Amino acid sequence: MTTTAVSKPQLVDDLLQRGLIAQCSNPELLRDFLSSRQSLYCGFDPTAGSLHIGHLVPLLMLKRFQDAGHHVIALIGGATGFIGDPSFKATERSLNDTKSIQAWTEQLGSQIIALLQPVLSEPLQLVNNADWLSTLDVISFFRDVGKHFSVNAMMRKESVRQRLERPDQGISFTEFSYSLLQAYDFAMLNQKFGCTLQIGGNDQWGNIVAGIDLCRRLNHTKVEGLTLPLITKADGSKFGKTESGTIWLDKNKTSPFSFYQFWLNTDDKEVYNLLRYYSFLSCDEITALEQTDRNSGSKPQAQRILAEQVTRFVHGEAGLISAERITKALFTGQPQQLSLAELQQLELDALHCVEIERSLTLSELVQKAGLASSKSKARDLLSSKAIRLNGEVMQLDMKMSDIKPLHHQYWLLQRGQKQFCLVKSAK
Repeated sequence: MTTTAVSKPQLVDDLLQRGLIAQCSNPELLRDFLSSRQSLYCGFDPTAGSLHIGHLVPLLMLKRFQDAGHHVIALIGGATGFIGDPSFKATERSLNDTKSIQAWTEQLGSQIIALLQPVLSEPLQLVNNADWLSTLDVISFFRDVGKHFSVNAMMRKESVRQRLERPDQGISFTEFSYSLLQAYDFAMLNQKFGCTLQIGGNDQWGNIVAGIDLCRRLNHTKVEGLTLPLITKADGSKFGKTESGTIWLDKNKTSPFSFYQFWLNTDDKEVYNLLRYYSFLSCDEITALEQTDRNSGSKPQAQRILAEQVTRFVHGEAGLISAERITKALFTGQPQQLSLAELQQLELDALHCVEIERSLTLSELVQKAGLASSKSKARDLLSSKAIRLNGEVMQLDMKMSDIKPLHHQYWLLQRGQKQFCLVKSAK
C-alpha cells in the first residue's frame, strides 16, 4: 500500500491523553510511523453471537485511526474461533461446535458492519481468517510457519507460564499453538493488504509480538503492534461484568434500556476515564466537564453524558430515545406512556418479571413479586399508599382481573420509589 501523509498528526497525543496506549512495539518512532497512511487491523474471535462492551474500545479505536486518515480492517476469527485464545485464561476453553462458530462468525461480521459503517468515512474492510487458515495443510504449516517459532520463547510468555504453573490445568497443544495462528493472520494481512499495524487488548501483546516477528521472517517486512489497556473498575475487578451478566452490544441480549442504565450507574471514580475510552468528546471537553461537576455541588452530569454517547453509538438515536423514555416513565410514575416494545425490553433483562393468573388478588401479587413478606404486610403497604400499579396508587385489595393491563398483557408493580416488578398475564 502506498503511504501518503495523513491529515491529523495529533492522533498519538490524543491516544496518550486518553490512556489508550498500553504497550507499543516502537514507542519512540510511533509518531513518525503514523505520520503516513497505514493499514491496521484488529481481530475478533466468534465465541458468542454478539460482541460485548469490552470489544467496544478496540472498535472505537478503529474509527479513531480512520478519522486520522488510516485504513482499517476488522478480522473475524472464523478459523481461530475453533480453538479460542488461551491468553490469561485460568482454564482450558470448551471447544464450540462448527454450526455455532459459523453462525457466530456471520453474526459478528454483521454486527461490526452495522456499528462502524455508519460512522466511517470510507467502507470498512471485513475479513475472515478462515479464508486462508482453513486451506492450510498441517505439514506445510509446521514447515513454513512452525519452524520460525521457538518453543523456549513461547513457554516464557506470561500467559503460558501462568497456565504451566497450574498443574491441575496446564495447557493443551491446541491452545499452545494459538499464537502461531494469530501471528500467521498478521503475516497474511501484511501480504494481501499491506497491513503494517495490529492493535488489540493488552492481553494480546504476546500474540502481536509473535506476528511482528513472523512478518519479518516470512515477508521480510517491518510491522508494528499496539495494545489498549484492559479496562477495570476502581476496585480492580473486570469491567463490563455485572451481577446479571455480560453487557452485550446485541439489543436482544442486553436491551437498550439496560445498556443505558449500566452507563448511567457508573461510579464517580470511573466515569471520566470511561468518557475518554468510550466517547469522542475531546480530552479538553472531558476535563472541563469534570471540573464543572466537582464545582456544581449537585449531581454530576458525566454519567448521563456517557450513557447518551455510548447508547447512541451502539443502539442509534431511536435506541437512546427509547431508553430515556423508559427511564422517565419508570421514575416519574407514568408507565402508560410505554410502548409494547419498551415493556418487552423491561421483560428481557431490566426488571424481575412474574407471570400470574388473573384470579390473583393485588395483595397476593405483592407477596408473589417479593415486595412483601406476607399478605398481611402487603395489605399494610396498600393501606399506606406505598403500592402503585401502572403508575396509580392502589389502596384496595382488588382482583387482577378487574385491573386493565398495559397493552393487554403487562402490569407494572411498584413499591416506593425504586422497587419494581413487571407482571405478565399467564397464557
